[in-house]
Amino acid sequence: VLIMSTNAAFPPYEMTNDAGEYEGIDVEMAGEIAKRLGLELQIDDMDFDSALLAAQTGKSDMVMAGVSVTEDRLVNLDFTDSYATGIQSVIVKEGSEVTMDNLGDYMIGTQRGTTGYLYASDTPENGGYGEDHVIGYDNGATAVQELINGTIDAVIIDNAPAQEYVSANADAGLTILDGAWVEEQYCAAVDEGNE
Repeated sequence: VLIMSTNAAFPPYEMTNDAGEYEGIDVEMAGEIAKRLGLELQIDDMDFDSALLAAQTGKSDMVMAGVSVTEDRLVNLDFTDSYATGIQSVIVKEGSEVTMDNLGDYMIGTQRGTTGYLYASDTPENGGYGEDHVIGYDNGATAVQELINGTIDAVIIDNAPAQEYVSANADAGLTILDGAWVEEQYCAAVDEGNE
């Protein structure tokens, strides 16, 4: 068995369909990896932070969840070559005064543990907005719902899921700001030293 930890709330990379089955780009790639290794794929769905930790502690063989390389993650994980470019986008309500330039003046929601959270909550000296301006949620869907509810003013999330969330909430009047907030590379990750 090849165990993949993930957070299946990140369309189109990983999600569940109406039948409760896992699907998406990462799921299909993991299935092909398992097939080539002569193994059966087992998917363990959990919070993003937990999915990373599962690979670090041997509870999973790999994590695939739109994972990008950061210096902190390199301490405990090894990464494959990149298989996709991830663009961090900003979702706001239509007519919002939030722009890429004044984003740090508003309350921002992100998925906890993601690079969007790490970069945005970092200090202004390091290019972030500070922890006082960022709220981390269990998943992107909750962050988007809080934007719709008016609890926060913007959501930073990867572009592909951003498009899915805006489309799925068409009646809520959401839009994605022009331009990339951050650009990064997606990789699969394994425990350090795992060949």
